[in-house]
Amino acid sequence: MDKLLKIQSELKAPKWQMNKFGWYRYRSCEDIQEAVKPILYKYNCSLFLSDKLVQIWERYYIEATCTFIDNDSKESLVTTAYAREEEVKKWMDSSQITWASSSYARKYALNWLFLIDDTKDSDATNDNSSSSASTMWPLITKINNEIASVKDTTWLLEIASKIKSLKESWEIDEASSRMLLQSYNKKQSELWN
Repeated sequence: MDKLLKIQSELKAPKWQMNKFGWYRYRSCEDIQEAVKPILYKYNCSLFLSDKLVQIWERYYIEATCTFIDNDSKESLVTTAYAREEEVKKWMDSSQITWASSSYARKYALNWLFLIDDTKDSDATNDNSSSSASTMWPLITKINNEIASVKDTTWLLEIASKIKSLKESWEIDEASSRMLLQSYNKKQSELWN
């Protein structure tokens, strides 16, 4: 499985997607698949994803199976992950619930196969805290002080641009960005009234 080791070390699948409800970044199953395709081709390997519905006691789960094959040696490795189907999910019909569970289970089967996640995944447990929060705090405090000291809207617009830039470059997280934008909106309201 030397090829798998090489693929694991080369594969980069950043969390580019944004969950607009929980305000955290994540990667989708499709993001991982797109990132790994050229590397699989490079090493003459194949990847097959499948899933099936399984019942465990009274609940139904999607069992996703990820099969990695070295096309030269014919060696293979299989990982499996499960996702429970919700009985009801707001804004989704039953087929969408099944496909969402399938995608989620497949994503974790891929994560385990390619050793993608090296940090705690925030999909289920995100509380918008970050290990880097202590390093962000001086920057957040500085910008918050800048907002408080602004006397006209021109400078305020420059600060808004700075917040956007810091968020896009990931120097501050989503929760910090929201907090700064609340301060910004409050100051903007004060200046216009």
